[in-house]
Amino acid sequence: MSYAYDEGPTVIDTLDFAITPGRALALLGRNGSGKTTLMRLLSGGLRPASGTLLLDGTPVTYDRKGLTRLRTTVQLVVQDPDDQLFAASVEQDVSFGPMNLGLSDAEVRTRIDEALTALDITHLRDRPTHLLSYGQRKRTAIAGAVAMRPRVLILDEPTAGLDPDGQERLLATLARLRASGTTVVMATHDVDLALHWADDAALLIPSGVHTGPVADALARQDLIHQAGLRTPWGIAAAQLLSTHGLLPTGSTGPRTPDQLAAWTGGGQGTGTATPTRRPEAAQEGAS
Repeated sequence: MSYAYDEGPTVIDTLDFAITPGRALALLGRNGSGKTTLMRLLSGGLRPASGTLLLDGTPVTYDRKGLTRLRTTVQLVVQDPDDQLFAASVEQDVSFGPMNLGLSDAEVRTRIDEALTALDITHLRDRPTHLLSYGQRKRTAIAGAVAMRPRVLILDEPTAGLDPDGQERLLATLARLRASGTTVVMATHDVDLALHWADDAALLIPSGVHTGPVADALARQDLIHQAGLRTPWGIAAAQLLSTHGLLPTGSTGPRTPDQLAAWTGGGQGTGTATPTRRPEAAQEGAS
């Protein structure tokens, strides 16, 4: 598909892109590469100037029925929660989507309870939205999307503005959503987060989009340069370990500092290789 804003340049140009069910996808690219436009096209907020959006192989129509079908399947949560929250209380905000589907009161209550529990904000049910912290507002905005029971949840920079503890809590929430069957797409500039969290990466570059396993995509310097990104810490560490003979050929290196600490200590079950030299040698080689 292609898309251009009124009297502006083409932002999306004959892009061929797919979201694979069950795979956590990180959407990456420089500012102005079209990430936000693509997310709005995928969720029905924009209509392509040319091309077709397919949902389960069937073209999306932009009448009321078609958009309802799309928006009950795909939900977008924007970067700034204040652009999405508008109701007086957390419960009222989360209930908005289900109520507009014409569901029974009992079903709406069930969805509210499920969403609040999933985002760990049940205790905030009656809290006025203007009294929430930034992290709580983020979680409330996501809960409103989760209450629609989407099969695909698209998040625009969901960890922006969160402290490390808030980021870890959000990632744990996303893991639970994935375990329940929701496919999660995250737009981010944080390549370390993408490497740590995602299965696949989609890099928006001038020639289109490159999609593939996250470690493979983010290890390619040509793609990193075109996307205006930097090499993730984990990939740089793995390359250094490999250079010093500490990473067996074909093994997956550590993706986070915590994994490196466990790896150099000979820890098991981290998803990384066991070191071939003594831990102090690994620490010397990585210094």
